[in-house]
Amino acid sequence: MLRGRWRTAGSALVRVILVWAVSTLTMLALAGILPDFRLQSGDGDSVTQIGLTAAWGAGAFGLLSALVWPVLVRALLLVPALVLGLLVFFLNGSLLLLALSLIPAGRGEVAPETAVVVAAVMSAVASATSTALAVRDDEAYRRRLYRLADRRRRRQGRAGGRGPAGAAPGLVFLQLDGVGYEALRRASGSALMPTVRAWLDDSHRITSWRTDWSSQTGASQLGILHGSNFDVPAFRWYEKDTGEVVVCNRPTSAAELQRRAVGRTGDGGLLTLDGASRGNLFSGGADQLALVLSVSARRGRANRSRAGYFAYFSDPANAVRTALSFVAEVAREIGQSVRARIRGEQPRVSRGGLYPLIRAFATVVERDVVVAAVIGDMLAGRAAVYADLVAYDEVAHHSGPSGRDTDQVLARLDRSLALIARVAEHAPRQYRIVLLSDHGQSPGETFLSRYGLTLKDLVRAGCGLPVSRRAGRTRSGAEARAAVLAALHRPVEEEGEEARPERGSAPLVLASGNLGLISFPAVPGRASREWIERTHPALLATLANHPGVGFLLVDGVVLGPGGATARLDVPGEAEEFLASFGPGAAGAVRRTDSFPHVADIMVNSAYDPRTGAVHAFEEQIGSHGGLGGEQGHPFLMWPTDLSDPGAELVGAESVHAVLRRWLREADGPQVPVGPGAAARPAGGPVEDPRPEGGSGATFPPTGVPARDEIR
Repeated sequence: MLRGRWRTAGSALVRVILVWAVSTLTMLALAGILPDFRLQSGDGDSVTQIGLTAAWGAGAFGLLSALVWPVLVRALLLVPALVLGLLVFFLNGSLLLLALSLIPAGRGEVAPETAVVVAAVMSAVASATSTALAVRDDEAYRRRLYRLADRRRRRQGRAGGRGPAGAAPGLVFLQLDGVGYEALRRASGSALMPTVRAWLDDSHRITSWRTDWSSQTGASQLGILHGSNFDVPAFRWYEKDTGEVVVCNRPTSAAELQRRAVGRTGDGGLLTLDGASRGNLFSGGADQLALVLSVSARRGRANRSRAGYFAYFSDPANAVRTALSFVAEVAREIGQSVRARIRGEQPRVSRGGLYPLIRAFATVVERDVVVAAVIGDMLAGRAAVYADLVAYDEVAHHSGPSGRDTDQVLARLDRSLALIARVAEHAPRQYRIVLLSDHGQSPGETFLSRYGLTLKDLVRAGCGLPVSRRAGRTRSGAEARAAVLAALHRPVEEEGEEARPERGSAPLVLASGNLGLISFPAVPGRASREWIERTHPALLATLANHPGVGFLLVDGVVLGPGGATARLDVPGEAEEFLASFGPGAAGAVRRTDSFPHVADIMVNSAYDPRTGAVHAFEEQIGSHGGLGGEQGHPFLMWPTDLSDPGAELVGAESVHAVLRRWLREADGPQVPVGPGAAARPAGGPVEDPRPEGGSGATFPPTGVPARDEIR
């Protein structure tokens, strides 16, 4: 045993010396290249003296980076995450200036602006060297990971917690936001995602599942993590009883939706025991949180949702690499946008303003931090982890669901999956990786671009109200925007009319992808069809007969062009009426019709079954939120040693039931059942049993939060 410890210590010392040597050579090279950086006195020094000066400076910089950098990042934890990313270079440069000041006889001297460059290069080289040595010495890497796990187990043992020793396999649920079943199949079949392809060939199976009418992250993720998405009719909707607009990516709304779901189901969520929630809208009941929107509006020590940034940026090499990748992604988006404009690609939406920064945050910063958090969870031996990677969804909204832009994002996501899988091999317990999505994406020209007016303009015209001669744009509701503002400590909390519309006579029109919601704030409760036709005689006909509208839901009746109607309470009528929107469409509409906060008029855009195209009422050429096309068909991919999910999965609540069952099979965390929930079958729907029928198609393998510590 003693000999093994000496061997381990000796190996670690050799790695430190090698990293020090490489850093010294890097500093010498930079001193020779950069005019404002010198490592010798004014009178000149010998080569040996310059080498010793470089070694001294590199050693001091490395020591300061190891000891001082984590303290600086923790002190700056309350600084907005994106601001911290920009400060990385200046902090690193300051450490280098301090290190050079420690060199005897004042031989180290560098201009402040040059110090930033030197520090960034040295951090990157040192990190690359250390990583390369760890890869070459796999046993040393494995021992380091197990030491981290042993340390975690000892802490849990002292605290009376359960450690991973002898534990059953853990589960990692990775959500690829917006990646539909067909999109994943195309990507894995075309070698864009070799990791996914290898899993399908060797160890996993896949199936599609069908979303609710509201095919968007808020409804799907709430159902998946908390077992109920009842009364979530869209991404945003108006509630007459409170006079407020609920928006799924608004922190206070997300917290309220989570509270309602917990109250309805009687349990905390999928991740209640030894779980971690990373990059999600909701916590799932986990006590380990990072980048979770439902807690991001809180202030003080009760909110540690941004502490994941500390764990990641505490390594200066991580910070430098992510910052450089961020800049590269901004440049990539600008180049792709200019190319699309020059080529006259259609459909196309505006991609200027802050969008390049939002895209870079979603595809680089959030991805890197979430992946690092998942890796930390596996090394800590946590039993269940659920993480959302939003990169594809954000790019697809503006570039379309398929094409060169999204292909590049899928390829990078696949590399992240490969990294997680490699780390899982060294974790203190076995992990089963489940891949899933919350919805797909349907392509199509926007309603405004196709018809020259917004849904709000059409509604006002149907009500005989004045319409602006210049059509305005409907702001996109992509989740990444909320994540950016939360990282900047500016949660998405609209004020004024956007949050609390006036109870006037004018209708309120909201958009959720290709799903529109029209409410009359002055009318208490749900407006009847008779009231609407009496007060606004032309409105329903104007909407139903517009070529960009597929159907309307009004007071339990589905309306279509030419005066066609179908009552939801008459068996078979709605099924025949909505057949072109796919199997289960009538059941999804019927369920939404039962929601207390369903809008007075629900509008689903037209859908072309031949092309799969819809018309978003927002500025998105890849959209989701309603019925029609791939947006309603996400995927679920699971290891073959877990049980088959069944012939059909209809709605997010059914996916929750499957994930709970897999947790029980793994002898992992059991979701506690609260008062009044004992009579309900575990994982079963809380409200409105689902209609029979659905998509069970598969394709075979073909060639309330406490802390957030991610250590």
